[in-house]
Amino acid sequence: MADNQNGKMSREEAGRKGGEATSKNHDKEFYQEIGEKGGEATSKNHDKDFYREIGEKGGKARSNNND
Repeated sequence: MADNQNGKMSREEAGRKGGEATSKNHDKEFYQEIGEKGGEATSKNHDKDFYREIGEKGGKARSNNND
């Protein structure tokens, strides 16, 4: 366990433990539903230019990694 000077769990350790507990309590469908909700919310907040820009960044990064 990654304790800090106060003998308490670090934020990183707490997040890891929380994630592990959540994954034990939920199935694949739960995570798919969360992802869909996030995608819908993102699409309401951004326009085509936003998606074009992140697509270009991803394409450039992929191109640089694969020559």
